[in-house]
Amino acid sequence: MMEKPKDKITNFSNALWPVKIEHVLVSLLTIAVYLALVVFRRFDDNRLTSWQWVFDSINPHKILLLIILGVIIAYVLSRTSFPKRYPLPFLFTLSSTVSILFWQEPELIVDASRYFTQAKHLELYGIAYFIKEWGRNIIAWTDLPLVPFIFGLIFKFFGESRLYIQAFTTLLFSSTVLLTYLIGKTLWDEDTGFFGGLSMLGIPYIFTQVPLMLVDVPTMFFFTLAVYTFIRALEPGGTRAIVVANIAIFMAFFSKYSTWLMFSLLAIILLVYFFNAREKENKSFGKPSFFSSTNQRAVLLQAFVIVLASVFLIVLVIFLKFDVFFEQIRFLKEYQEPGLKRWGESFLSTFFFQIHPFLTISALCSAYAAFKKRDLKYLIISWLILLVFLLEIKRIRYTVIAFPMFSLMAAYGLQMIKSRNLRTFVALCAVTSSLAISIFAYLPFLQGISVINLKRAGEYLNSAGEKNIEVITLPFKDFPDCNPAVSVPLLDIFTDRNIAYRYKHSPPPFDKIRTSSLRFTWAYKNPEYYNPNKHTYNPNKHTATKDVTKDVTIVIIAGSADETLPGTAIQKLKGYHLSKVFKSSSGIFRYQTIVKIYQPTL
Repeated sequence: MMEKPKDKITNFSNALWPVKIEHVLVSLLTIAVYLALVVFRRFDDNRLTSWQWVFDSINPHKILLLIILGVIIAYVLSRTSFPKRYPLPFLFTLSSTVSILFWQEPELIVDASRYFTQAKHLELYGIAYFIKEWGRNIIAWTDLPLVPFIFGLIFKFFGESRLYIQAFTTLLFSSTVLLTYLIGKTLWDEDTGFFGGLSMLGIPYIFTQVPLMLVDVPTMFFFTLAVYTFIRALEPGGTRAIVVANIAIFMAFFSKYSTWLMFSLLAIILLVYFFNAREKENKSFGKPSFFSSTNQRAVLLQAFVIVLASVFLIVLVIFLKFDVFFEQIRFLKEYQEPGLKRWGESFLSTFFFQIHPFLTISALCSAYAAFKKRDLKYLIISWLILLVFLLEIKRIRYTVIAFPMFSLMAAYGLQMIKSRNLRTFVALCAVTSSLAISIFAYLPFLQGISVINLKRAGEYLNSAGEKNIEVITLPFKDFPDCNPAVSVPLLDIFTDRNIAYRYKHSPPPFDKIRTSSLRFTWAYKNPEYYNPNKHTYNPNKHTATKDVTKDVTIVIIAGSADETLPGTAIQKLKGYHLSKVFKSSSGIFRYQTIVKIYQPTL
């Protein structure tokens, strides 16, 4: 007989009720953790989404109500079978949906100007030009070429739109969540993999980074892909797995310099698989000599082939651009390494405010669980976090690459909870709380900071009649560390109009910017495509124009709303009227971009 609708409702109600005491305790603890973090928010020294800034502008009580609602949703989901039966669709859909909500935030970090400029060179001048001029006419600073190269390909073949970049980075993030699941499933079981992927969504900070035109999220994806494919190649995975691992390692290597140190994880993976192969052989055939195991020899051979092929590809690229890489590495040693100590954030901020404390506590407990089990594979997921602490890597942007492994540590620790429903409830409480904070606190806060003016100005210019824009930047008197010229690419990201810009700024005395985190802005070189005296053609924008100095909209970017215009700007604005002013500011960050738009008077 078919089950009646009334019976279905009854069964569903019985599944949700009664609520056990442990669920009540976890619910109360979820609320208490949030309230404690709000009370002690002054200890959060994050440079972007510090709780002391966020909750000075966002009402904490509103978020509290959302967290209570999140606890109820977490309980309902923990009692249903959908997440467990369809882990990959659940993780992908949830991670991508939340990420899409953040597409409305501005470019938060001025480093995006570098990656956009490099990508636009490829779009306009082609792949061959990019390969030849990267690191020379295309200023590379301390960036590696892969991610800007991919961004440039997206611009070239799909169009110069930030939307395409956001779709790409969102796909990479959601794929990283799935890779985290697959690593956990391969090393242990599907349950550990699921909670590992789910724990990635309990890091509210990470959603702020997904839509940005930076390399951090792509680097996290390529490195996690390299780890997974390397593990699969040692399983054994055959020739195809080895080839894919080679490609993944190559791409991760040229994503960001910070990955180079993290590649020591591959050595840990090799050692773990080597000793596990020997252990399996011991159990089956007694104790062979140290290298006589067939499984061990197979592991070593596969690892040797992967490393050899990867090193060959890497050395080939380095050889072609040896002078550029050598100079970058020298500069990293001289400037970036000591700079990290000055620009850092506390571990308390990263692992308790920007990551939900439930995950951090679970990750700490996982060390005890692994030690008790004598589980050698645990070294694979804990190695990167060990490096973060031993080397005191205190800038959260440099630890993003380790988040998938940290999430697996949290998942491993959650396995200490015997009841799967309770495990799921704890994990989902962390996730729903983090989503409430990221969507309803972080996102509104970030939409109120000064760089939103560049986004809104770009969108306004897209709706204006004139197709050509001339940008004038004024010195940032209150922030001399930053070259105002980098605001031009950040505006260009958001507009589909042709921009003309004459770069005229002189750097301040070197001693004043020698240790500044924004020293790179003074390496800015005005791209030829902003030169108003040259023929400009961008097939992805509206028009080709030979003279962008006639009938143009003039945009002035300044560091404050009351900035005095120089005489040359006043002269240029004759016959123009002020059309629009964008002057939102949180007053927190020193980098302020006030945008005024002038249009010809009819």
